[in-house]
Amino acid sequence: MSFSGKYQLESQEGFVEFMKAVGLPDDLIEKGKDIKSVSEIEQNGDHFKVTVTTGTKVLNNTFTLGQESELETLTGGKVKAVVTKDGNKLKVTLDKVSSVTELVDADTIVNTLTLGSIVYKRVSKRVA
Repeated sequence: MSFSGKYQLESQEGFVEFMKAVGLPDDLIEKGKDIKSVSEIEQNGDHFKVTVTTGTKVLNNTFTLGQESELETLTGGKVKAVVTKDGNKLKVTLDKVSSVTELVDADTIVNTLTLGSIVYKRVSKRVA
């Protein structure tokens, strides 16, 4: 299955606690918690372009599986990391945050971010 497509956030768990843990200011957490972000994924073999739009904030990341890339974090910082694929899961660790993005079926992506014992889970459904 290809990850390519446009997905809209359907539900999320642990947003506030996770964003506080990564150091996002309270006013941005308050603004962002009800916004339904849209993720656009373009997959071409092992090369990916991911664009996540949350309100006016746009996060762009481009990477090739197994190669070090500079990736933008949720707080706007840049870190070098290697994204790997394990079956239908994309895995990466940015700073202390572990991210697993799983293509559950043709229309559903589940992204789980973990920082220590804090887990932030996002479920997005295909819209295009």
